Amino acid sequence: MWKERKKMYLQTKIKETEEATGSGSYMTLTSTSAKPSGKAASLQSDLIFEEIGRRIKEMGSQLVKKVNAIFQWDITRDGKMVVQWTLDLKTGSGEIYQGASRCPADTVFTLSDHDFMQLVLGKIKPHRAFFVGRLKVRGNIMLGQKLEMILKNHAKL
Repeated sequence: MWKERKKMYLQTKIKETEEATGSGSYMTLTSTSAKPSGKAASLQSDLIFEEIGRRIKEMGSQLVKKVNAIFQWDITRDGKMVVQWTLDLKTGSGEIYQGASRCPADTVFTLSDHDFMQLVLGKIKPHRAFFVGRLKVRGNIMLGQKLEMILKNHAKL
């Protein structure tokens, strides 16, 4: 195998006989980015999660006592997941961070960035979004209702 400009020449051999097979094969190399697309950087929901994080720092230990759960949001755009956020109200004084939950999440919410903003702005009720399929929930759905009350009372976004 060797590389010529943007092509890679492949030659395979059978290990037992050392006989060359499949010689003369070329593969065109293209550059790809292993990082998520730029879509994730421009999500409106990121601002909301950052504000929740600021509020968690102020009163996280109180919320941990009341909620004692881990929530994960899978935010999508055009049907593809672009970012995950985790709200840990189970350990320490609570924290929110970007990425999948480090421990198994009690409740996982999957929704688009647009629908998340509609929920936060009060333009759609969470139970309505759930019933029409815009919000998907895995895990303990009752904890989601507890989270709604807490965020409404304390985060006032």
